[in-house]
Amino acid sequence: MNPPQEHTPSQPQIIQQYYRWHARIYDATRWCFLFGRRRLLSLLPQRPALRVVEIGCGTGVNLRRLARQHPDWQLTGIDVSRHMLDRAFKALKPYTMRVFLLEKSYGKGHFHLKEKADVILFSYSLTMINPGFEAAIEQAHDDLKPGGCIAVVDFHDTLFSWFRQWMRLNHVRMEGHLLPVLKQHFETERCEIRRAFGGLWRYMIFVGSKPRSSADA
Repeated sequence: MNPPQEHTPSQPQIIQQYYRWHARIYDATRWCFLFGRRRLLSLLPQRPALRVVEIGCGTGVNLRRLARQHPDWQLTGIDVSRHMLDRAFKALKPYTMRVFLLEKSYGKGHFHLKEKADVILFSYSLTMINPGFEAAIEQAHDDLKPGGCIAVVDFHDTLFSWFRQWMRLNHVRMEGHLLPVLKQHFETERCEIRRAFGGLWRYMIFVGSKPRSSADA
């Protein structure tokens, strides 16, 4: 008789399970950790009729702000967590004619956009895609129009091993690993690294563009 096979949850399944409970308290608790979100939105291109896609849209905080500020933009939110998307759907009800939500994994071999985007936004999602953050960045490159914008705000690093370990228990990787990959695929328009809570950790803001010479995927 063969021994029973152990089932190891996939990374999307782990995140789905994590947010099954955390979705209920996310907006009430994360505001004091997720620095730079409003600043990142202010750095997006300010042109009419943009097609904007947020990967890891969570409860829809960023999409709601963009929908209020830009009534002519078409917005799409993608997330692996049904529980987070349920909350996003409720928050975005006034904008359902131009905001679309999809429950999907994102990355090479998972899913690609039917129409190229002008802007792809990652807000505190890439550090939770482990493994797979490289594939998500590569897919964003493929899904952007030439000259399109990628905008990222996320945790960067910490000098304190205990804090890095605590964040890892919450499925967040803080090793300064995102910027080299982002700079490899996109032309840097803005890159900021800022301290949080007196230097307990640093977060990064990156805005880049897909070279216009890039061939469409």
